[in-house]
Amino acid sequence: MSRKPVSWAQWLFLVAAVAEAVTGLGLIVVPEVVARLLFGGDLAGVGFAIGRIAGFALLSIGLLCWMGRREPGNLPILASMLSYNLLVTLYLAYLGIGGVAVGLLLWPTVAFHAVMTILFAVCVKAQLGRAGTGSRA
Repeated sequence: MSRKPVSWAQWLFLVAAVAEAVTGLGLIVVPEVVARLLFGGDLAGVGFAIGRIAGFALLSIGLLCWMGRREPGNLPILASMLSYNLLVTLYLAYLGIGGVAVGLLLWPTVAFHAVMTILFAVCVKAQLGRAGTGSRA
C-alpha cells in the first residue's frame, strides 16, 4: 500500500499551521513575552485582552492551515493565507522601519512572513493557472 506523495503546498500549510498555532498559544498564555520579543515593549491595560484575542485568531489560522494541508489546492484558503502574510509583512516592516516597535524577533518575523507571502503567491498563481486551463477544455 503506497501513500500519495506530500506536495510542497502541503508542507507550506504544515509550516504555517505550526508557526501560527505556536504564536497564538504564546499570545494566549504569555502575551507580554510575545509582545516584548516582537515589539520590544510591554503590554498595559487592554493590551493583554487584545493580545489574547489575537492569540485566539492565530490559533484558529493554525487550525485552518492544519486542516487545509489535506486539500492543498483550496484556492480560498491559499488566497486568505497570501493576504494575511502580505499584510503582516507590510505592517511589521512599517513598524520596524519607523523604529516604533522593534523587538528581538521583529525582523526574523518579517522575513518569515515575506517568504510565506512569496510561497503562497506561487501556490495561488499555480491554482489560478490550473483553473484557467481546466475551464478551456
